[in-house]
Amino acid sequence: MNIILFGPPGAGKGTQADNIVKNFNLHKVSTGDLLREEINKRTSLGEKIKSKIDKGFLVSDDLIENLIVQVLSNEKFYNKLVFDGYPRNINQATNLDILLKKYKQKISCVFCLQVDKDIVVKRILGRQTCTKCGLIFNQYYKPSTKKNHSCENKFLEKRSDDNEKIVLNRFQTYLEKTLPIINYYKKLNLVHEINGKAEINDIYKEISTIIASLETWL
Repeated sequence: MNIILFGPPGAGKGTQADNIVKNFNLHKVSTGDLLREEINKRTSLGEKIKSKIDKGFLVSDDLIENLIVQVLSNEKFYNKLVFDGYPRNINQATNLDILLKKYKQKISCVFCLQVDKDIVVKRILGRQTCTKCGLIFNQYYKPSTKKNHSCENKFLEKRSDDNEKIVLNRFQTYLEKTLPIINYYKKLNLVHEINGKAEINDIYKEISTIIASLETWL
């Protein structure tokens, strides 16, 4: 079973992907994680990627496709993938179909997490990560306190691309580039629209129920 998770930045795709991977023994494919790994290596390619991401732009399709091929060609991930926020445009979607056919695989279902722009902005601008223990907080929805965080608040940091101008740019890019892909997969009767404003556990319960009910899950 191969699954795609869609939703605007801050919709909680990563969290739900992690839950699905854990409970259904699948493998998450997050191009964002793959790209950040390259950035952390501080290569010349990583610097180019960082510059685009910091400005809210998408990385080229050719580079993304090379990363996807590495995953699809790995036998241990055969038909066991959860795509977190990929594909991001029609070109990537059609190329993914071609690659899946090449490696004799297919998409089983597509989940679209629906979240309003104002909620997305708060979720992202309020996001904080502790550089010491790795825990993630949100100053609006889940602030760091003495009860839930043993480290000092001085270790809390925000990502460099978490500012309002870039967030709004990323949201608009999602509407213009990514959202039309939903219609592409709707024509294939693969799309399940999920209320991304609900509680995390409620969202996962709805998603897991759908996955468990699919005839392709054997």
